[in-house]
Amino acid sequence: MSQRIILNAFDMTCVSHQAAGTWRHPDNRADTYKDLDYWVDLARLLESGGFDSLFIADVLGVYDVYRDSVETSLIDADQVPVNDPFMQISAMAAVTERLGFGVTAALTYEQPYALARKFSTLDHLTKGRVAWNVVTSYLNSAAVNLGLKQQIAHDERYDLADEFLDVTYKLWEGSWEDDAVVRDRDKGVFTDPTKVHPIGHEGRYFKVPGIHLCEPSPQRTPVIFQAGASPRGQRFAAQHAEGVFVAPATIAQSATLTESIRRQAEDAGRDRNHLKIFSLLTVITAETDEAAWAKYGEYQAYASGDGMLSFFGGWTGVDFSRFDPDQPLEAIDNDAIRSVLAMLTQADPNRQWTPRDIVEQRSIGGIGPVLVGGPQTVADELERWVDEGGLDGFNLAYAVTPGTFADFIEWVVPELARRGRLRDGYAGETLRENLLDSPSPRVPDTHPAARYRRAFVNRENAADATRREPFEAARAASF
Repeated sequence: MSQRIILNAFDMTCVSHQAAGTWRHPDNRADTYKDLDYWVDLARLLESGGFDSLFIADVLGVYDVYRDSVETSLIDADQVPVNDPFMQISAMAAVTERLGFGVTAALTYEQPYALARKFSTLDHLTKGRVAWNVVTSYLNSAAVNLGLKQQIAHDERYDLADEFLDVTYKLWEGSWEDDAVVRDRDKGVFTDPTKVHPIGHEGRYFKVPGIHLCEPSPQRTPVIFQAGASPRGQRFAAQHAEGVFVAPATIAQSATLTESIRRQAEDAGRDRNHLKIFSLLTVITAETDEAAWAKYGEYQAYASGDGMLSFFGGWTGVDFSRFDPDQPLEAIDNDAIRSVLAMLTQADPNRQWTPRDIVEQRSIGGIGPVLVGGPQTVADELERWVDEGGLDGFNLAYAVTPGTFADFIEWVVPELARRGRLRDGYAGETLRENLLDSPSPRVPDTHPAARYRRAFVNRENAADATRREPFEAARAASF
């Protein structure tokens, strides 16, 4: 039986996400990102096409590296203005039944105690259809506006992230026992306090002594997504992620990267099959190859070269205005997204990338490749990426929205279904069941969060017991 292909839509609460300039296209509704109707309609569309989830990106800073200014990003609306990605989730969940929602949150600027409550709340309201895309943030503009003198060094951000996730796992999995909420109206007891436990966390970055604020949600721990292709990012993904988001430039790169991540997951004691790996891809399709290429040419006519160089400035930390348009680029090691320039320069060993190449070949797809063609051509290539590149599916970006998604659903989804590459309906009620083909809404036993199940049941100290005795006596007397 052919491996099924997982489909996630890739969007952001902004105007220009991966494609620069195409917001001007008359069919593009991206500028309605601030309207709830846009998100509700998109959720309905994606569920009708059998998509597994809507993956919502986010940044907390601006792209201000290009020409040492945010001006270009503002002109082209390159991920600014940008709204909070949490707010539309409940409305989308209300009009769908199985579509999942991956929400990006940069933990570098959050507190685990508060963020754990946000995700538990969403997991309740969506009935278990939420994922957390864990990022550490890569924009220095975010750091300086959130109280830091400069961006935390790349690898240290991941050290902080390891502890951050450890705290949230303790809150989600260990603080409340499964049967802590009794809802006993006759006795007047909603929660049994003997089954709610403080986590007593005290580490290098965080001190969280108390209990989780929320009762257990359907998944408890949301599905963990992670996007990071640096060596340290790969180790982090191998340790924690259930869905890994990558952006290889070629199928050969994809095969190497996916095998590396899965091997590291095994080294961390996890089942390599518990990780699903998705690649960024933009698909421009129509009834025929010719019609698809004509559509692609139309979109390119709206592309913004300056806008794309502004994007790449933020993604790489490199001001491309300082280079001659035809100057070859070298991979540069810095505290932004280290893998982007490396992926470009290594994609074709016989070619050197220039700023002009970026403008001409990446203005639609951004970091990821663009696939253009009719249903058969696109399906053939998607199968190659999965079968030869070690992928489980794709995060599909758009040139125009919702048109790019609608075209994919109209032309490619039926072809993939005909080939047996898509499942017939959703597998379960929660995102973990549907996306990961899991028999349970809970994290598997090999995931690091699982070690905190009932971990604090017998850890109350004498003071806790002393405080509890008067309560229990009073409660017994009142019964």
